[in-house]
Amino acid sequence: MGFFDKFRKGSETVLGSPVKGRCISIHEVPDPTFGEEILGKGVAFLPADGHVYAPADGTVSTVFPTGHAVGLTTADGAEILIHVGLDTVELKGEPFTLKVESGQAVKKGDLLLVADLDRIRSLGKETVTPMVICNSADFKQVETFDGKDTEPGDEVIKLHK
Repeated sequence: MGFFDKFRKGSETVLGSPVKGRCISIHEVPDPTFGEEILGKGVAFLPADGHVYAPADGTVSTVFPTGHAVGLTTADGAEILIHVGLDTVELKGEPFTLKVESGQAVKKGDLLLVADLDRIRSLGKETVTPMVICNSADFKQVETFDGKDTEPGDEVIKLHK
């Protein structure tokens, strides 16, 4: 790595909020898989509605058949997982409607899925929505901007190569 690498275009990737809601620290998520950053560094959201949007341009790398989570890969290789709620895989897809499929190219702001948050809560599940960078170790720094209300697309993570 040379001195000028930090000045190269594309040396950082900005990720927007995938939801409207409150952005909180990933450490506040009451699930060790997320809260202890086992899957990677990131942030979480207390969603105001059930619409989940692409946080950046990329390709849908994973669509869980139950509709509770979507994986994206950005052009610079960031592997993003957006997981709606906790233990929501157990709901077998009932409160989720997928709007994308694996391999599909998406632009920042494209609708990925819709979740019925009231139904998720009525079934006894948390709606907190983590967004993690599964390959965090591939980046020099994962800078997070939590503790604020967000609209879809608002900057919440900056990845430094």
